[in-house]
Amino acid sequence: MPMEGLRLYRKRIIPEECVFLKDDVILHRDNDVIITRWNTLHPKKTLSHGYSCYFLERGFKVSKFYDHDDRLISWYCDIIKTEKTTEEGIDTYIFTDLLADVVVYPDGRVRVVDLDELADAQRDRLITPDELQAALRHLDRLLTIIYKGAFDSLQKYINTAEEKDRSLS
Repeated sequence: MPMEGLRLYRKRIIPEECVFLKDDVILHRDNDVIITRWNTLHPKKTLSHGYSCYFLERGFKVSKFYDHDDRLISWYCDIIKTEKTTEEGIDTYIFTDLLADVVVYPDGRVRVVDLDELADAQRDRLITPDELQAALRHLDRLLTIIYKGAFDSLQKYINTAEEKDRSLS
């Protein structure tokens, strides 16, 4: 059940859309992070459900992807821009996907993806120069954490919330 007084939206640039994440379950919220449990919005062949941690000031979201048999597929990291408004006691967050993504596989392999989409978005003026710079800086910070072997410092947020969530089920 969504947390009272909180609305989350996922905004995409390519394809252009803004979706209210009405079915996401808020597991934790503080000044630094929002952690959710979700099922895919659109059915996929392998991806079924997962958990996400929005790092509100860091410019990225880390998600744990599971298949239909509840097996870990990967950790998926989106570079995002966070906008927050508050009206009538309701906090609304719009998380804009800034296109660059990092996939971390269970065996430790790391893949940076969709940089071509980021370049296309800049070329087509779908994002501003400031958004492009922010995306690259957030991507660099995330990759630095991963390459230093400190990705577990980000994973722990989801792992802790997931353990608690599963124990309540």
